[in-house]
Amino acid sequence: MISVIKKELRQFFSGLMGFVIIGLYILANGVYLFFLPGSNILDDGYASLDAYFTFAPFILLFLIPSITMRSFSDEYRNGTFEILQVSPLTSKSLVIGKFIAALLVTFIAVLLTFIYVYSISMLSTEDIDLGGIMGSYIGLFMLCGIYSSIGIFVSSMQDNPVISFLITAVVSYLVYSFFGSVAEFASLRNSLGYIVSMIGMKFHYDNISKGFIDTRDMVYFLSMMAFFLYLTVKNIQARKNR
Repeated sequence: MISVIKKELRQFFSGLMGFVIIGLYILANGVYLFFLPGSNILDDGYASLDAYFTFAPFILLFLIPSITMRSFSDEYRNGTFEILQVSPLTSKSLVIGKFIAALLVTFIAVLLTFIYVYSISMLSTEDIDLGGIMGSYIGLFMLCGIYSSIGIFVSSMQDNPVISFLITAVVSYLVYSFFGSVAEFASLRNSLGYIVSMIGMKFHYDNISKGFIDTRDMVYFLSMMAFFLYLTVKNIQARKNR
């Protein structure tokens, strides 16, 4: 598994593309947070990263698919999957290795945004809500985990990295906000609307972003990751058998 992680990281950072992707993520968030009207914290006069944590789940829809789209697609297209078939690696180790590598790259990109925390702490004349910010970051990391597991799963089904990118972005968006939008659009009330909203990631992400870590939200995130990784392992095993 360690060899898979090293290979994936080396492949991602072997050229400029990996650094460009992370740089664009940081740049896009910085422009949104400090320059665009309506989300500009300099004009708002309140030292808060709420705008970033509202925007980040959507910009991650471009970052994470660009990281995971080649995970298995390139193996199929370049014919290296046949080499993996005869290697001593189990399907589970292969999938988890690629997942951890994608997650590490994503975490690097997200951790670089801690510069925003430092920036608002310097700009603020009062103490910032560090507890709420850390809670939001935990929610963001969990979100990265689910997006990455979806990306690995989609890539295991596709020979074309571009199609893998598009499908991952769409599926991740649907899992994130579709159910909450359905509950709101249909004006569902009481227990039904609550249950429908709970299926989507946004409900649980918003809960953690308030700074309160609920066991139910953590179980949801971990269960979703495990679900998509399980599907990926089954898909890889089916391909090996063929």
